[in-house]
Order: sequence, then structure tokens, then C-alpha cells
Amino acid sequence: MIIGVLNQKGGVGKTTVATNLAAVCAKVGNRVLLVDADPQGSSMAWSSAREGEPLFPVISMAKPTLHKDLPDLASDYDVVIIDGAPRVNDLGRAAILASDIVLIPVQPSPYDVWASADTVQLIKEAQQYKENLKAVFVINRRIVNTAIGRDVVSALQQFGFPVLTAGFSQRVIYAESAMQGLSVIEADPKSEAAMEVAQLAAELIQTKPKTKKERKAA
Repeated sequence: MIIGVLNQKGGVGKTTVATNLAAVCAKVGNRVLLVDADPQGSSMAWSSAREGEPLFPVISMAKPTLHKDLPDLASDYDVVIIDGAPRVNDLGRAAILASDIVLIPVQPSPYDVWASADTVQLIKEAQQYKENLKAVFVINRRIVNTAIGRDVVSALQQFGFPVLTAGFSQRVIYAESAMQGLSVIEADPKSEAAMEVAQLAAELIQTKPKTKKERKAA
């Protein structure tokens, strides 16, 4: 399964979501590859900050031919996660076309909701060529029990893509662990943040698109 973590808006937490999701998938025994498709190289920088052995390889592939180059490489892995680029449409389109499911991180802010329209448009264009492509929203840095946290879910539903129940709350551990090149599940496996990431991974598995073989058998 190839998961593209994408949003045309910068600063929504794509790398936080991508690195932590990759870590929890690797921890349960999957062969995982993290692809840094952002010219800024945030996932590569995160990996370089690590002192111990990596849980999974991280490679840089910020090029508009990603959708053509990645499939052969992805065949050696159970899960491939793409950390996508903001504001670069050719790279964004390539990452979307390379993905089986697009995970769109959004912060609980009207600005993030408005900016999501560009990403949604790119995905809907890609679905004309790749009809089995799925997309879901995930709320990042949410503040629990607040009106804005509830309102953002309602606002996102207008785009026609599901909003995952699982999401990341505003927690210091996400930034602290990233500075060491770690995921939250490594920094503190029993933390609420680690539970959030595990819940996100579990919910994503349930939305996994069916393969051609599975569709024929259904």
C-alpha cells in the first residue's frame, strides 16, 4: 500500500504525520519505506538527526516522475509512505498518482480548510485516471473539547472525502521526538501520542483500497 501524505498548504504537519505513521507500521512488522518527495527534505533531515539504527529506510525522490519511478521500488515493501511537497503542483500530482490512498493533514483552522480546496481538486483530477484512488482527511494538532475542533470536521465534509476519527492532538512530544530523529512510539511507547498514531494506522488499514484481485473476488 502506498500512502501519500499531502496538502498543498505548508505547515500542516505532513512530515510529523508521515514519519510517525511509518514508525508505527514498521513496529508491527511491516517492511516500510518513507519517501521524501518535498524539495525541503524534512523527512531526510529527520532521519539524519537519528543516532540509532533506523526502523525503515528514508529516500529522497522529489521529482515529477515519482508516479512512474516509485512502483518498481515499492514492490519490495509492505507499506510506502510519501511525504509530499506543498505548493508544487507537478510534484503534488506525481505523488497523488503514485498513491493508493492520499492522507490530507489539516489543522483546526479556517485557513487550512480553505486551502484544502487546491489539494482536493488535484485528487479529483487524478481520480479521472486512477478510479480506485482514495483520499481521507486527518486532523493534526487538534485541541480536544473545543468548538473549532468540531467545526473543522463539519467544514471538511463539504469536500466529499471522509474525515478520520483518529488524529493528532497538540502535544509537545511530537516536536521533542522529531528533534532526535525519533517517532513518538519510540520516545514514549505508552504515551497518548503513541496511542493516537496507532489508532490512525489502524483506521487507515480499514480504508485501504481493494486490489484488482480483491475486487474480482468480491
